[in-house]
Amino acid sequence: MTDKCLCKLISDKDIIEIKAALPHPDTIAKVAEFFKVFGDPSRLTLLHYLSKAELCVADLSALANMGQSAVSHQLKTLRLSRLVKYRREGTVLYYSLDDDHIQSLFKVALEHVLEEA
Repeated sequence: MTDKCLCKLISDKDIIEIKAALPHPDTIAKVAEFFKVFGDPSRLTLLHYLSKAELCVADLSALANMGQSAVSHQLKTLRLSRLVKYRREGTVLYYSLDDDHIQSLFKVALEHVLEEA
């Protein structure tokens, strides 16, 4: 017997379709990991700066008032999560957001939070 909500009964067909649309558990886990990366204020600060310009570790360190080692550590996490990418110019690495999706996610999240204010 299927437990059904008493306030609105949806058909068994609709239940099957809704459940079938759920991404694979591995995909859900990857999305959860993706959002965990956004859960750190230091990383969000770096993402904000990178949403404005391509920057090196020294520039990010100065802007975020963080040590270069700490910035590098956070950038590694962001890079492994495919949120940022880098390009090399001589011995300097310049970081930027990986793609427009990251910019959009950050912008939408910020707009949502500011709506509450």
